[in-house]
Amino acid sequence: MRKLVGWIATIWIALAGAAAAQDHPVVVELFTSQGCSSCPPADQLLGELARRDDVIALALHVDYWDYIGWKDVFAQAGFTKRQKAYAAAAGHRSIYTPQMVVQGTEDVVGNRRMDVADLIRKHESQRLPVLVELARNGSELVISARALRSAGPADIHLVRYEPETVVAIKRGENAGRTLTYHNVVTDWRVLGRWDGQGTYKARLPISGPRPLVVLVQRAGHGPILAAARLR
Repeated sequence: MRKLVGWIATIWIALAGAAAAQDHPVVVELFTSQGCSSCPPADQLLGELARRDDVIALALHVDYWDYIGWKDVFAQAGFTKRQKAYAAAAGHRSIYTPQMVVQGTEDVVGNRRMDVADLIRKHESQRLPVLVELARNGSELVISARALRSAGPADIHLVRYEPETVVAIKRGENAGRTLTYHNVVTDWRVLGRWDGQGTYKARLPISGPRPLVVLVQRAGHGPILAAARLR
């Protein structure tokens, strides 16, 4: 009986370890704008997601609503381009705000709480093909991405964001409102293309206190294969 109990305990620990090894944060990208009257509830929801350890929440402010009276102070044309690329990959003809894209594969209206929660739970349970680890070494960032199984060609993205900022909006659809924004992306660059085999390693200088995120995303704006964050 003792041997049986010991065997069961060993199997349980092994399974628990395997499950823990598969734990990974789910990446949620919110495409939003300060000129969009329907965006504040989604911005608030992203702020709630930003407090969770199991989610990497990123706010990407787009620039295509700037013409209606208020220029979004965080908007970047590159974020509009990324949203359009997601739409093209999914076969959609148009883009909108507020839109949340979960793990690079599924989109939902950003203020639909239950739909967002369902997608996060769905992607938390999925096994990812890549494990990415980050470390600070003084003023240097050390990145290691290891293929757990065949991953295919992927781009390595480095993202920096501002955890929280408050903006008084004076014109446009949100005129007169003072809004709080969370995890506002300030810098986004592609470090390079990885073939998805073996291990990708990189070292690069970093400066400033802002948190950073590294995403491993299948080439062509495909699914996010792994993600890690340093706050």
